[in-house]
Amino acid sequence: MAAARVMVSTTIIGASSSVFFKAAASSFFKPQSLNLCFNNNAKLASKKRGCACSALYKPDVQIKEEGQPETLDYRVFYVDKSGKKVSPWHDIPLHVGDGAFNFIVEIPKETSAKMEVATDEIYTPIKQDTKKGKLRYYPYNINWNYGLLPQTWEDPSFANPEVDGAFGDNDPVDVVEIGESRGNVGQLMKVKPLGCLAMIDEGELDWKIIAISLDDPRASLVNDVDDVEKHFPGTLTAIRDWFRDYKIPDGKPANNFGLGNKVANKDYALKVITETNESWAKLVKRTTPAGELSLV
Repeated sequence: MAAARVMVSTTIIGASSSVFFKAAASSFFKPQSLNLCFNNNAKLASKKRGCACSALYKPDVQIKEEGQPETLDYRVFYVDKSGKKVSPWHDIPLHVGDGAFNFIVEIPKETSAKMEVATDEIYTPIKQDTKKGKLRYYPYNINWNYGLLPQTWEDPSFANPEVDGAFGDNDPVDVVEIGESRGNVGQLMKVKPLGCLAMIDEGELDWKIIAISLDDPRASLVNDVDDVEKHFPGTLTAIRDWFRDYKIPDGKPANNFGLGNKVANKDYALKVITETNESWAKLVKRTTPAGELSLV
């Protein structure tokens, strides 16, 4: 395995900080700026994070890579200003105010490496998923920035009566960000939800929140699913079809969708976010069994 390495540089601009990090050239990760719109003097969630699941705190964090991209030991960690590792899942706030949310990019648009937060590893870094010891790739590129909402969790013990009684998939809630800019692995974006799909993957409920970065030039034009169809025609159908079919090349059946196979509106998406944030709070308070999940 390749020796671990760390490459981090920081630029402070006025009252906000922007973190830029470099990575080895690869098919899924090209160097671009990583904008963190946070206050410099803010603090990360305390150990009582379970009691502050809706607090509007703003962490001062940086990105730290370990290992080489497209290897089994590659990890993308978050560190605070003291250099201590923190969890992107647990310590990055969900809410940023004014109806916006933090979105963590796991898979940049037009790439195929299946990157994901390692929910069972300490500090839950981002890594490339594996199967039978081999790195996983989608059969074709995903056409949008894809990742998760921090401080959310799809409870595998909860059978959702609105979606055929399907149980949660034991992961944070996924986000499909439809803006024009390509993100980087680990990048934080401020997004607003526009709708959601209730994907059922091998019997498990796997929500897909459709959102747009507030920095996108067309962000002010879209506020619900009807606006997406107007200003991004065909996008909702393309997202549903992509997630329906991406496992077929591997010989698996197509995925199904609840809620009448339709994209639910913004209000429903906000309901999903609220419910899964509450499930996460119960998880970190340990009122719900964590199993093999890391709560650090």
